[in-house]
Amino acid sequence: MSRFHIVDDDTIARGECTDIYFARCEEVLAKEGKNPLVTMEVTTVGMPYDRGVFCGLDDAVALLEGVPVDVEAMPEGSVFLPREPVMRITGRYRDFGRYETALLGFLCHASGIATAAAHVKEAAGDCKVYSFGSRRQHPAIAQMIERSAWIGGVDGVSNTTAPEGMPIVGTMPHAFVMCHATPEEAWTAFDRHSAPDVPRLMLCDTFGDEKEECLKAAELGFTGAVRLDTPRSRRGNMRAILEEVRWELDSHVHEDVGIFLSGGVTREDIRAYRDLVDAFGVGGAIANAPVIDFSLDIVEIEGKSCAKRGKWSGVKQVYLLPGGARVILPTGAHAPEGAVPLLKPVMRHGQAVGHTDMAKARARVLADLAERAQSA
Repeated sequence: MSRFHIVDDDTIARGECTDIYFARCEEVLAKEGKNPLVTMEVTTVGMPYDRGVFCGLDDAVALLEGVPVDVEAMPEGSVFLPREPVMRITGRYRDFGRYETALLGFLCHASGIATAAAHVKEAAGDCKVYSFGSRRQHPAIAQMIERSAWIGGVDGVSNTTAPEGMPIVGTMPHAFVMCHATPEEAWTAFDRHSAPDVPRLMLCDTFGDEKEECLKAAELGFTGAVRLDTPRSRRGNMRAILEEVRWELDSHVHEDVGIFLSGGVTREDIRAYRDLVDAFGVGGAIANAPVIDFSLDIVEIEGKSCAKRGKWSGVKQVYLLPGGARVILPTGAHAPEGAVPLLKPVMRHGQAVGHTDMAKARARVLADLAERAQSA
């Protein structure tokens, strides 16, 4: 048994982390001798944003490894719209039905974080964005949070368990400053003892006025940027604080000292302050993002199209058309000229036929963001 309240990998892989009605359904179907061949699709009919970023496929493939199913899916990092199937699974229902809970959990949560990260990054424009929100979620999923945020386009992450291949960033908490007699003593100690590759980014709102502390840090001569962690300042006007800090830094010949803003930063804050701020540390707006409300629904049984009320029957493909438009068509329909199918095979008979690539997934998101910025 785990020391913490965490479901272990083996329990998830056996399909034992599931809603009870799936287990009961499987038991009754077995007693009836029913195990129909079905195709099920993962879709959503609504999102917090106009478009989503598909993420979590890597865990979904690992979950279904060895289960006798065929799986097609959009590549990780793909943009998707409401009603578009992002994944479809074909197999005998009793062979994989109990995995629905974990499967959707992987996809809903990771896609929600990646989607939020992409929209935050879009709002930031040329400013850097860093994921600072793993402390807002259970530590058991910290790696998933940082991986999803990275795929969604952030420029770095803060948690030490993040997968290899992404910058791990962060300098000091308020507690570090408070362990010293003065902020100057803390900043000097940090500069003296930190590795050369650690940015000299000094937290400047622990005890005094933001403007005064920022000037003191800049005047030490080794500060590359000052960090403010008070968007919800007691003074209530963060823009006025940022304007004041920027003015004083510039007027005292510290134009090269950047401003880093963190602490409850939202997408709206980023839009409001990006002309004054060089980089943002974003916590809950990414890590606490609403999940994408995916569902897994039967669209075909024993080769015949069918669906429950409110869903579209039949196996479908999503096509990207020249010019960027998209269309959903039955898999047997003739594809429009130049159309690119977005769902591709990822598993055959329970064996992966490729692998998800985190770097390629991130590149898909960044390419979409660049295209949107160019057309804006």
